[in-house]
Amino acid sequence: MTALAQRNTRTALWMALLAAAMVGLAFASVPLYRLFCDVTGFGGTPLRAEQAPGAAAGQVGVRFDANIDPRLPWRFEPVETTVRIKPGAQTQVAYRATNLTARTTTGTAVFNVTPALAGKYFSKIQCFCFSEQTLKGGESIDMPVIFYVDPKLRTDPATKDIDEITLSYTFYPVESPATGG
Repeated sequence: MTALAQRNTRTALWMALLAAAMVGLAFASVPLYRLFCDVTGFGGTPLRAEQAPGAAAGQVGVRFDANIDPRLPWRFEPVETTVRIKPGAQTQVAYRATNLTARTTTGTAVFNVTPALAGKYFSKIQCFCFSEQTLKGGESIDMPVIFYVDPKLRTDPATKDIDEITLSYTFYPVESPATGG
């Protein structure tokens, strides 16, 4: 084999390896990004916690927002639209979903917190996000969210003046491989 042929073979192998690495990274990017957001609170992603640290002085408002992809035939809404809570206090609220059709449908929710700077101080202890929810025709369910706002929100110069945080969920249909939707 000539030197040129060896170089071409080596280059082809490197390009194949690079292409395989790019495909692998593409498949891993969503779970890695989700993990990054969960750990850092980036982009308004609430952190996950086991328990609340305990109530601190003052209050902050939390507003609840519900959105639904038009392809999912559900009604989705917060049971209460706002609460005023003490930072550090564990709080439970609920969202209600109702299947508006006669057939069983499945959805999954994603969430975010605004303003985005407050995301690292908003910790979820329990929520329905990223879990498939299946509702029979006409069925309604209440889905709890347990959370707290870290008292450090009030000591961070970038967030100390935030008086209201919005927790927003959007439900999307889960497409069934058997039916294509």
